[in-house]
Amino acid sequence: MSKIEQAYKLARQQYAEVGVNTDDVLKQAARIPISVQCWQGDDVSGFENPDGALTGGIAVTGNYPGKARTPDQLRADLDQAMALIPGKHRLNLHASYADSNSQGVERNELQPEHFQGWIDWAKGKGIGLDFNPTYFSHPKSADGFTLSHQDRGIRQFWIEHGICCRHIAAAMGKALENPCITNFWIPDGYKDTPIDRKGPRERLADSLDSIFADSIDPKLNQDAVECKLFGIGSESYVVGSHEFYLGYAVRNNKILCLDAGHFHPTESISDKISSILQWVGELLLHVSRGVRWDSDHVVTFTDELQAIMQEIVRGEFIDRVHIGLDFFDASINRVAAWVIGTRATSRALLQALLEPTELLRKLEADGDLTARLAMLEEIKNLPASAVWDYFCQTSEVPVGRAWLDEVQTYEKQVLSKR
Repeated sequence: MSKIEQAYKLARQQYAEVGVNTDDVLKQAARIPISVQCWQGDDVSGFENPDGALTGGIAVTGNYPGKARTPDQLRADLDQAMALIPGKHRLNLHASYADSNSQGVERNELQPEHFQGWIDWAKGKGIGLDFNPTYFSHPKSADGFTLSHQDRGIRQFWIEHGICCRHIAAAMGKALENPCITNFWIPDGYKDTPIDRKGPRERLADSLDSIFADSIDPKLNQDAVECKLFGIGSESYVVGSHEFYLGYAVRNNKILCLDAGHFHPTESISDKISSILQWVGELLLHVSRGVRWDSDHVVTFTDELQAIMQEIVRGEFIDRVHIGLDFFDASINRVAAWVIGTRATSRALLQALLEPTELLRKLEADGDLTARLAMLEEIKNLPASAVWDYFCQTSEVPVGRAWLDEVQTYEKQVLSKR
C-alpha cells in the first residue's frame, strides 16, 4: 500500500466519524464537470485575427512565450492541461475560435461546419462543449455598443450573430449528445455618466428577444445571460447590469451567469446563489479572481472560492449550478494557468463535498450555534488534502506539484519552439 493510500485510509476513518463517506464523495466529485475556458491558451485572441488588438473591456497583460496561434496548437495545449487535472471536464469556446476554414466568414454567417474540428476533438475526448457569442474585438463594436446600439443595422448584425451561435451550440449538443450552454455577455456601456440609461436597455431587451425567438430543444442548447457591474471603458454604466439580467432571466426562463469578477470588490457571488435560485431554474458560474477590479487573475484556493463551492453543496444546488472558469493570464505559462485554476476549483469543490453538511445543518436547526461554530473550526483540521491526493492518483493525474514537471517538459519540447 502506497503512502497516498495509507493516508487516504486514515482520512476515510476520520471523516466517517463525522458521518462523511469519502468513497461516495470521490464518486460524486468525479461526475461534476468544470467548463474550462479556451481563451486562457491564447490571450483571448481567437483565430479571426490572432494578432489584432482586443476591444470591449478585455485586457490581457504579459507576453510569456508559447502562446497558441492555431486551433491545433490550442487543442494540443488543452490536451496537456486536461491530462493533469482530475475528473472529466468540459470546454468553453468563443465564436471567435472558429477553425481555419472559417477565415473570411463574418460573425453573422458562422455555421456549425466552422467548428467541426472542435466538435471532433470533444467527441474524441468524450467531453461536452459550451459556447459564447463574441461581441467584442470587431469593427462593429468599436464604439462600445452592439445589441443596444442606436444604429438598427449594427444591432441587426449582432442579433444575427447571436442567432447563428445558438444554432451552432445546438449542433454541438446534438453531435456530442450533451447539452451546450450558450452564454451571452456583451460589453455595451459608457465610460462616463450617461443621460439616457433607459434607451440602451430597452434596445438590448428587444435584441435579446429577437435572438431567443426561435425555440431550441434544451437537450441540445440552453441559453445563459451574464451581468456585469463595470468594465474597462464602461466604468460608469453597463447596459447589461445585474438587475437587468436577473429580471430578464426570471421573465424569460434563462440561466443567469454570475462572474466572480463582475461585482463590487466587497460583494461575493457565494452570497447571491441561494437568493437567485429562488427565482431562476439554473445558474452558470464564471469562476475568476479579481484583484481590486475585474482583472481575471488565475483562480487560486481562496476563501471566496471555497465559499462558492460550500454554498453549492450546502444548498443542494449541484444539479442546478454549472461551474465554468473565466481567467486569462499571459504573464505565466498558459498551460500551467489552466492547471492551477482548474485544480484549485476542483479541490475546493471536493473539500465542500467532504463537509459534514447534515451534522452542521442539524446543529443549526436545533439552535446549537455554539456547536455549529465549533464544528466549522474543527473540520478545518480534517485531512482533506489526503483525500485530494487520492482523488488525483485514482484519476491517473500527477499528485502534488509533480504536474509542474510535466508542464515544464512540455514547455521545453513544444511551447518554446513556437
